[in-house]
Amino acid sequence: MRQWSADTLAEATGRERRRDPVEMGSGGPAGNARLTAWTGLVLLVLFLVELVTLLDIRGFISWHIVVGVLLVPPALVKTATTGWRIVRYYTGRPSYRRAGPPPMPLRILGPLVVLSTLAVLGTGLALIALGSSSRTVLFSVLGYRVDAVTLHQGTFLVWGVATGLHTLGRIVPALRIVGADGKGVPKLPGRASRAIVLPAALAVAAVAAALVLGASGPWVSGDGFHRPEHRSGHQYDEQAFSGSGSRPGQ
Repeated sequence: MRQWSADTLAEATGRERRRDPVEMGSGGPAGNARLTAWTGLVLLVLFLVELVTLLDIRGFISWHIVVGVLLVPPALVKTATTGWRIVRYYTGRPSYRRAGPPPMPLRILGPLVVLSTLAVLGTGLALIALGSSSRTVLFSVLGYRVDAVTLHQGTFLVWGVATGLHTLGRIVPALRIVGADGKGVPKLPGRASRAIVLPAALAVAAVAAALVLGASGPWVSGDGFHRPEHRSGHQYDEQAFSGSGSRPGQ
């Protein structure tokens, strides 16, 4: 455990770094790391904007929805690039074996980051599809009513912890990789393909965001924040998004 912690800290602070071999064609591990770093930084910016919308979720609901949808394609791209690296490493690709894996704590944390990211984005899209029905109780746990909003809140909390730790461990290496692009570093093979992937993902995200926002009427109008039993009285459920569920009878 002590060695794992030391390795993680050394890489997170930039004192040590993995040497990613270069391959012809796609660029190999070095090209994969470059695309992953750029995608990760784009995701970080979008996630920070999404967090800002939580300061006034009803006031910024349109922005919350748009940014949430914008996050989906880049998140899928990053899942694909990291998944590709894992597969190539464990199937014995020599260049990926030479590059080596990340420190063990980050290897353990990685699947949780991926699953929680997909879960929080997936439950967010489910809320849009459900509209006002998202406040319908699905089941109860220890006396607490759980609905689709509660599931979104729960996955968000898990995601926040996992992604926060992941960001602390990867932000310096990512910035170093991205910063190398402007310092005369030789161009890696596959640069044209990498230059297309992220902009294409963002273009798809922009179109999807416009379409989804158009289908988000109940949330934009505020109806999605009502519990079914309160809708007729136009009383807002103050715990929508900002709480963790409520006890029966509250």
